[in-house]
Amino acid sequence: MGGVALDVGDSRVKAPDGGWGWAVLAGCFVITGFSYAFPKAVSVFFKELIREFGVGYSDTAWISSILLAMLYGTGPLCSVLVNRFGCRPVMMVGGLFASLGMILASFATSIIHIYLTAGVITGLGLALNFQPSLIMLNRYFSEKRPLANGLSAAGSPVALCCLSPLGQVLQYQYGWRGGFLILGGILLNCCVCGALMKPLVAPKNLKAKSLEEDNDKEEEGKEEKKKPKAKLLDFSVFKDGGFVIYTVAASIMVLGLFVPPVFVVSYAKELGNEDTKSALLLTILGFIDIFARPTCGIIAGLKWVRPRCVYLFSFAMLFNGVTDLIGSQAKDYASLVVFCVFFGISYGMVGALQFEVLMAIVGTEKFSSAIGLVLLMEAIAVLVGPPGAGRLLDATKKYMYVFLLAGSEVVLSAVVLATCNFFFIKRKPQDPSHKLECITVTDDTKTEVCSRPSEVNDEEEKGEREEQEKETKREASKEPKSVTVDSQEVEKFLKEPQLNGGVTPSPETCL
Repeated sequence: MGGVALDVGDSRVKAPDGGWGWAVLAGCFVITGFSYAFPKAVSVFFKELIREFGVGYSDTAWISSILLAMLYGTGPLCSVLVNRFGCRPVMMVGGLFASLGMILASFATSIIHIYLTAGVITGLGLALNFQPSLIMLNRYFSEKRPLANGLSAAGSPVALCCLSPLGQVLQYQYGWRGGFLILGGILLNCCVCGALMKPLVAPKNLKAKSLEEDNDKEEEGKEEKKKPKAKLLDFSVFKDGGFVIYTVAASIMVLGLFVPPVFVVSYAKELGNEDTKSALLLTILGFIDIFARPTCGIIAGLKWVRPRCVYLFSFAMLFNGVTDLIGSQAKDYASLVVFCVFFGISYGMVGALQFEVLMAIVGTEKFSSAIGLVLLMEAIAVLVGPPGAGRLLDATKKYMYVFLLAGSEVVLSAVVLATCNFFFIKRKPQDPSHKLECITVTDDTKTEVCSRPSEVNDEEEKGEREEQEKETKREASKEPKSVTVDSQEVEKFLKEPQLNGGVTPSPETCL
């Protein structure tokens, strides 16, 4: 993919790709489940809310839409809070908000109260958990990041398989008010997940080495102190063409992506199926989704696929949109089951790849700002999608048109992403003037190859050699220091074994 950026930053702390990262992955798994499954699981209560408040489909669809809009629209706010206070405290406060919103919603006396409590407050709490968890996952994983993203994204279908039947049971046993109250208590687990987000800290040996360097080079230390503070929200990502294309395509996709899961239960009820049987469709969708996301993560991590993951993402969106178009013709329960199976596969692929592609485009350093800005752009589409589909349903009384509209929007997003990346984002050709000019031989017998421009001024070369000689003399008593040797001298030395009695020396003997 043309816009892929390497995760190379100023920080000396590398992603561990394991260790405590697995605990972070577990927390991200739960948070992702709550964030994405909750708007769909709440749809189980829509029938009761329609009877309670005398509203229509479009009015109840606003609940899920506001939840998703808060999850997406507060992205920049989350970015600023994370950059200011860190991921752990932001997530723990978010867990309290998420729980408080559902508890207050259980005492609602109008649909507007539910919009403000279950929609705005709970949505804000989930947003304060969702975005920081992805940022932490990106910091803890690099080589295994596609797999980690796939496993984390699997939290959504797992939670959906659990929350949808649980919501149905709670509705029968305690009513929608009791169900909201219990769900609010369950959301307190977000605070536990937030406690798992331990910040990465540089190892002790790196800290000691940095102290020595600061003492030896006071001028560099002064320059570091004078450096400006990092931006709380970096808008420079919009200069990246790949990021702009991704944002536009994702915003179009979100218009229709979440519509089928919201309406499929009501669709089954409209065909004359029982409530429990209808809710089982979400469980089937979630069960397929569980296996689709990790599998897609493994595929995206392959050496040949990872540089082209944007096109795999485009295929996933195309697959999802075509599934919606075909599913619009469902006439019985069996056809809806088949639709949920294929929708679960395609939806899982989209879920596993959407943030992996964004991470690949902008890199680790700018990801915290990029994800906030992307979610903000998508928030408008999320706010319009399900309610718009609800109004279409109220006007036509046919679910076929709802699914046709959703499928068309997702297909359009796939076409935009694939074609724009193919024609406008191209790989930058390597500059032929950059050749291998030096070989660095270290004391642990490892040889690192450095790339420099072939045309370097003689004064710069002399200055570098003088600095290296001074550092070598200074550190001679402490430990061996890496030495830079001119590659032309090494090649000449290796090609003329007669200078060493006919024996070809190894690179280590050059020193």
